[in-house]
Amino acid sequence: MSTSVSAPAAPASTGREQVPLLLARVVFALVWAVIVAVVAPGIGWGAAILLALYPLGDVVLVGLDARSAGSTARVGLAANAALSALAAVALALAATQDVPSVLRVWGAWAVVAGLGQLVVALSRRRVRRGQWPLVVSGALSVVVGVAFVVMAAGPAPELTPVAGYAVAGAVFALVGLLRLRHSSTAA
Repeated sequence: MSTSVSAPAAPASTGREQVPLLLARVVFALVWAVIVAVVAPGIGWGAAILLALYPLGDVVLVGLDARSAGSTARVGLAANAALSALAAVALALAATQDVPSVLRVWGAWAVVAGLGQLVVALSRRRVRRGQWPLVVSGALSVVVGVAFVVMAAGPAPELTPVAGYAVAGAVFALVGLLRLRHSSTAA
């Protein structure tokens, strides 16, 4: 879910610049989730690379989003990109250890990134309507992040739930894309 690509813009911006970002978010997250679900990575360097790709994709998409963001949102987006880059490194290292380590790192990243999404959505609410998908996504990211940390302490932790996290992120990006499409046809 860790995405800072937002929903439709208000009159100050058409929001059309968001279309390719939202579409890229949907495609990237779904392809990544399918690969994780099919491969069901264990621990090792293959898993390290696969798990690091998701936050690295987030770094790229957040960086592209920052180009059209206002100054306050840009600060939040830069922090989100830095956090995702750090998460990529931490996940790669954790994937060489054990599944609980991966879940703890993923959970911590999801919590902090979710809080960042909330900051971005709130800073954009004056210039862009339709921030509710970003708000809901951010809040769910926090909740799911905590759940990952709890799963890490469980009897048989698995990595496949992170695929569900990516699918949920794709769904929220798709909602933003559909809202953007609806608002552009209504105008």
